[in-house]
Amino acid sequence: MAYNLLKGKRGIIFGALDENSIAWKTALKVHEEGGKFTLTNAPIAMRMGKINELAKTCGAEIIPADATSEQDLTNLFTKSVEILGGKIDFVLHSIGMSPNVRKDRPYGDLNYDWFLKSLDISGVSFHKVMQTAEKTDAMNEWGSIVALSYIAAQRTFPDYSDMAQAKAVLESIARSYGYRFAKLKRVRVNTISQSPTKTTAGAGISGFDVFFDYANMMSPLGNATGEDCANYIVVMFSDLTRMVNMQNLMHDGGFSSSGITEELIEKLSK
Repeated sequence: MAYNLLKGKRGIIFGALDENSIAWKTALKVHEEGGKFTLTNAPIAMRMGKINELAKTCGAEIIPADATSEQDLTNLFTKSVEILGGKIDFVLHSIGMSPNVRKDRPYGDLNYDWFLKSLDISGVSFHKVMQTAEKTDAMNEWGSIVALSYIAAQRTFPDYSDMAQAKAVLESIARSYGYRFAKLKRVRVNTISQSPTKTTAGAGISGFDVFFDYANMMSPLGNATGEDCANYIVVMFSDLTRMVNMQNLMHDGGFSSSGITEELIEKLSK
């Protein structure tokens, strides 16, 4: 059921790869709620994914951009304002990649050039996105900017490796830029720490299936799905959350507040 929560609002959605992506699901939900947007992803990701299908479904234009490139981002924001017919009301940063994780480098033997690339793509790019939005004066007052994070920014999880540091950087940037943008234009900046989700990227992490099941048992409501997350993002983009700023919002079915659950006790007692 749609509520027209985003009617008349314009935005940019980063990171839609295929139908398993949270960004993909968010784009569909934003479209359903009346929002207009451009889609963007790195050229290599666009070749791997199905973004053209999504664009057709939502009536959205695609603007390729490497989120680590200030030049690409300037072009993205400038063209988005032109295409959408006005300034931007919402931005979703759904970007994360670690060469060390992809290539199975153990945490005690990281390639530091790759580590810096992980930080740049998954964390620093969030600052670049917002700095570009500010410099191009692309954001409307009372806009909303959201990035997807993960609880590994606060707790250690095997095999998440240097992505944990990237997410910690991401959340810190959200607080610092959330303060700045709120003072400048009443734009709010938040991160959403999502349950483990069976996206194409997430499922590629070693041991993901086991941890997915563990998190599901540790969450009183179970793991939040990608569709659930898309709904939450829409609410964060809407005028209903105008005073929520500089927060890392846990969207995990209660995982982050649970010490142990009956399901896990039963599993461990066998």
